Amino acid sequence: MVKRNILAAALFAAFFSAMLYAEPLVSPSWGYRIDLPEEYQYRSGDGRDKFSFQTSGGASFELAVYPPGNQASFPSVEALAADVKKRLNSSGEISVFAYRNKKAVLMELEFSLPTPPGTRNRAQNTRLSGWGLCMELEARQTGTPLILALAYGDAAKEELQILYFSALDSLAPAPGDQYSPGPITEFTYPRGNRVRVSPFGLALEAFACEHDPEGAQALVDREFEVLQRSADKPNWKEAWTRFYRAIYRDSFSRLSEIAFALERHWAVPGAASGEQNRGDLAGKGLGWVQTFSYERDLLGSDFVNLVSAAIEGRGDCDSRAMLWAIIMEQANIPAAIMVSADYGHAMGLIDIPGDGARFEWDNKRWLVAETTAKVALGRIGQRVSDPAHWLGITF
Repeated sequence: MVKRNILAAALFAAFFSAMLYAEPLVSPSWGYRIDLPEEYQYRSGDGRDKFSFQTSGGASFELAVYPPGNQASFPSVEALAADVKKRLNSSGEISVFAYRNKKAVLMELEFSLPTPPGTRNRAQNTRLSGWGLCMELEARQTGTPLILALAYGDAAKEELQILYFSALDSLAPAPGDQYSPGPITEFTYPRGNRVRVSPFGLALEAFACEHDPEGAQALVDREFEVLQRSADKPNWKEAWTRFYRAIYRDSFSRLSEIAFALERHWAVPGAASGEQNRGDLAGKGLGWVQTFSYERDLLGSDFVNLVSAAIEGRGDCDSRAMLWAIIMEQANIPAAIMVSADYGHAMGLIDIPGDGARFEWDNKRWLVAETTAKVALGRIGQRVSDPAHWLGITF
């Protein structure tokens, strides 16, 4: 029992440290992952099944797991949602949908809480609104655990809605879900049927889902709004990192068939696998994104979603760098990006042998990849070469 308690304490310490250092939270007990906006701060919890967060602006986020087979369990997500609606006396609508072969319920929350003692106008209750998500977690021998996430706040503060959707969408109920669009994005923008597409500038056929560009761009635009809320805050680097993490998660599976087709297209016939082949693939991929049209939107997110970038051949430096990094990762080549607020620039990073400039980040010496000029791997302009002005982002 002592060893078990020590292990539980260690696992909770790891979970809690992630809360403090702006990393996605991964439950060692249940396997879910969540990546809350940086504004949320941990308030309380039991270290296993219940956690509570809040922002300084009054947005609350509650998370609870209902294990199968105990007194607090529910037979289905519908039953859990109905219980929440009854307990809160919420008048919002309930929608049932499927998320990656798991049943889920999205709840609109509209309820009131008594005004705290000492408030001048005690007769008026506090009106709250937001959204709730009930989902199945990964099934176990004893049954299927359920997770409940509630994101809500003062109904008069409509600007908080963007935080609610971002927080709920960051939930990945099982390890395999962390590289797929989130549940809110999937509910709002169903991916639709697989359709044939052609990667930009290549006589090549691949597949994507018909609504992927629209869904991916909606995610980018929403997360850019969330990022802007922290642009002048001390944690702006963490918020910037989360912005790219959210895009990476949403885009990875959307690009999987395109990336596979490109890898086959660039493979050298008869070449043996190894570092030389990896370097060849990285160089051809880099040369491809370097041919894209340079495009910026100074009034918006300034980021072309990666599906449109791959098909239409357009985008700014960070769109190209992320697209290239995902294609490399899909080919099992470790890749990342680095961004600079001072230089207003982004570049790719890759972990392969080779000559050229390297950037030390996350215990690796990454080879740099400039995506907006026709230069080879490892080349970087002198005016943007100071490592102190760059932020590395791994996924």
